[in-house]
Amino acid sequence: MTMASFEALHDYIKSKNNYTKFVNSSEVPQVCKSEPCMLGVDEAGRGPVLGPMVYGIAYCPISQKEVLRTLGCADSKALTEEKRDEILLKMLSEEEALNNVGWIAEVISPNYISNSMYRRAKHSLNEVSMNSAISLIKKAIEFGANITEVYVDTVGPPEKYQAKLSEIFPDIKITVAKKADSIYPIVSAASIVAKVTRDHALKVWEFHEGLEMNHKEFGSGYPGDPLTKKFIRDQIDRVFGYPLLVRFSWSTAELMLQEKAAKCTFEEIDDSTTKKPAGTKSISTFFSPKNEKKRKRHKFFEERYLTINNVFE
Repeated sequence: MTMASFEALHDYIKSKNNYTKFVNSSEVPQVCKSEPCMLGVDEAGRGPVLGPMVYGIAYCPISQKEVLRTLGCADSKALTEEKRDEILLKMLSEEEALNNVGWIAEVISPNYISNSMYRRAKHSLNEVSMNSAISLIKKAIEFGANITEVYVDTVGPPEKYQAKLSEIFPDIKITVAKKADSIYPIVSAASIVAKVTRDHALKVWEFHEGLEMNHKEFGSGYPGDPLTKKFIRDQIDRVFGYPLLVRFSWSTAELMLQEKAAKCTFEEIDDSTTKKPAGTKSISTFFSPKNEKKRKRHKFFEERYLTINNVFE
C-alpha cells in the first residue's frame, strides 16, 4: 500500500480490526525484482502487556547498502522515537528510498496472541513470532522481490531458528543473530518499520468497549510502566475481564484477574471415553428449526474467536 504520511498510516491502521492481525506493505521497487536483494527481519513489542506485537521486514538490493546508511538505519534501540519516525517517513516519501527499499509489517493483536497461547492446541509466543517471520519472507518473495540473503534478529538461541529457516528457504543464505539490528543495517530498517508501526498502532487504538482514553493515559504497555500498571489495576471488569488492548495471557494481567475478577470454573470433558453411536444427532439440532434464518454472531464472540465448538468440544 502506498502511503506518504503518518496520517495515511493512521487511517490504514484504523480501517483494520484490532482484535486480529493484519499486514501493511510498500510497493516492491522495480530494482528489487531484478537485482539480488538482502532482507532483514525484526519485531517490536514482544514483552509489553498492552498492545500488539509487530513483525517487520525490509529489503533492498545488495548493491544499494549505502541507501540504508543515508536513511540513518543503525541500531534502532539507540534511536529516539522522533528519529525512528523521521527515518520511516523518509522510507514512505523520499524517491531514493521508494526506488530501492521495500517493507512489510504484520500487526499481531493482543487478542490474537493470548488466544494462541490459551487454545487447546497451544501456540507459544515463539511459535507466533516464527510463523510471522516466515510468512513475511514468503510474502516478499510472492510479491516478486528477488531475495537471496536473509538476516534475522532473535532473542533466543539462533542455531535452531537458522536451521529451520534454511530448511524452508534452501536457496537463500540465512543468518540469524542476537542483536542483529545493531550489526546489519537491513535488520535495523526492519526494526524501525516494526517499532514505528507499533507506536502508531497504539496512538490510534480504538476501544470497542467504549473507553474514552488517549494513548498517553495507558503508557508504553510495558509491565514496569506506572501508567500501564494503573491501567491494569483500574480497567478490569469482574465478568468480562480486560479490554482487547490487554494481553490477558500475561502473568501481570492473569494475577490481577485472579484477584479482582469473578471466579469461573470450566468442567473438563473427556471425549475419549464417550463414543457416540452411528447416526446420533447433536443436541443442538433439536433446537434449530430447519428453515430458521441463520443469525449473525454478536461481535463480542467474533472478536474473541468464541464458537459453539469452542464451548462444547
